[in-house]
Amino acid sequence: MTLAPAPAITQGLARLDEQARDYARMARALDWLADRWRERPSLDEAAAAAGLSPFHFQRVFTRWAGVSPKTFVAAIAHAEARRQLEAGASVLDAALDTDLSGPSRLHDLFIAHEAVTPGDVRRRGAGLALTYGYAPSPFGEALLVIAPRGLCGLAFCDAEGREAAFADMRARWPAADWRRDDAAAQAMAPAIFSGEGERPPLVLMGAPFHIQVWKALLRIPQGRTASYGDVAAWAGNPRAYQATGAAIGANPISFLIPCHRAIARDGRLTGYHWGLGRKAAMLGAEAVAAERGEAA
Repeated sequence: MTLAPAPAITQGLARLDEQARDYARMARALDWLADRWRERPSLDEAAAAAGLSPFHFQRVFTRWAGVSPKTFVAAIAHAEARRQLEAGASVLDAALDTDLSGPSRLHDLFIAHEAVTPGDVRRRGAGLALTYGYAPSPFGEALLVIAPRGLCGLAFCDAEGREAAFADMRARWPAADWRRDDAAAQAMAPAIFSGEGERPPLVLMGAPFHIQVWKALLRIPQGRTASYGDVAAWAGNPRAYQATGAAIGANPISFLIPCHRAIARDGRLTGYHWGLGRKAAMLGAEAVAAERGEAA
């Protein structure tokens, strides 16, 4: 027998579903903003990129983000300006290089680390039972992959649809036993995207250096960004720029392991597996939340 979802989950899903629809309507504009946010584009320009009237675009965008397009872009610019100032003064390293064993650290609170041997990597998930399902999110429809100990995959569905997103995830662990359960994914989504309930533990499954890079990404606070060089240094190999970039691109748990917060040293929003528009959307939402003292 399938149990009915709790009222809080139902309400949270309704809100996420609305945000997912709004995100889909704004995806072109967000792609456009990802390239031009430094220019502080006008409402008319952003609306034209979305194919909407300025009035309609302002209304849909504000409903999705909770702030106007102008405030949203200003928040991204503010976050980047702060990163540059702190990096120049070496404040960022001091702020982030804190004791990871502290009880307030995200690293300790919700990482279920599953280290793997080279043999485990070669087996590509053999003997592992994985549940997957689709759920709405503020950044479009999401695909969640759930391992016995927690969440091991989070992807997004674009124009290519669900099949492409699932193929991307399945290619990471092709020998696993896959089972679809949309209800399980939808029950987890409000905790992931809306802070309604306890976020699931994250299960990291990958090569050892990849896991080090994914852990390093968790050191970047909400509303902040860091360069790929910073991440390489935190992962223990400051000169491994290419390997670090590959590990960031291979991150299986987008959003929660915040590879979207890694940017080029000159501030460009480069190289996001799920699209630069989505990267700009995540950074903007987090910058707004950080300024309000909230959790994205």
